[in-house]
Amino acid sequence: MPTVSQLVRKGRKRILKKKKTVSLSKWFNARERKFSEQSSPFKRGVVLSVRTMTPKKPNSALRKVARVRLSNKQEITAYIMGEGHELAEHSIVMVRGGRVKDLPGVKYHVVRGKFDTTGVVGRQQGRSRYGTKKGSAPKKAAAPAAEAPVTP
Repeated sequence: MPTVSQLVRKGRKRILKKKKTVSLSKWFNARERKFSEQSSPFKRGVVLSVRTMTPKKPNSALRKVARVRLSNKQEITAYIMGEGHELAEHSIVMVRGGRVKDLPGVKYHVVRGKFDTTGVVGRQQGRSRYGTKKGSAPKKAAAPAAEAPVTP
């Protein structure tokens, strides 16, 4: 515990919180070709490649991830959540923060239902996270109605 005179001389230092999504806080000014700090909740990026990863030890699955180059020239690995996706190379995506617990080094998520990423087809619960609209259940093809014979 510091004494009063020690506090008067040095004061207390504020503990700075470490940022978990560093790439979202960098900003690139293309005209002046300079980087600066300005945090944003989302960033736009271009998909460089789409691949699968296997999770850490107790889990086993093939998780879909995308390597994305953000608008601030940073390259990150972002998780594509939900069942099925149609992302390919050169797709435009929006990325948000949020790490995936069982994938080491993956600290970002792709936002579904924005730019080239469509929502999860047929999802009924928790739709807002997966970019699915209210009545977007897969429609079953209706059998063509038999036409009645026309009598003159």
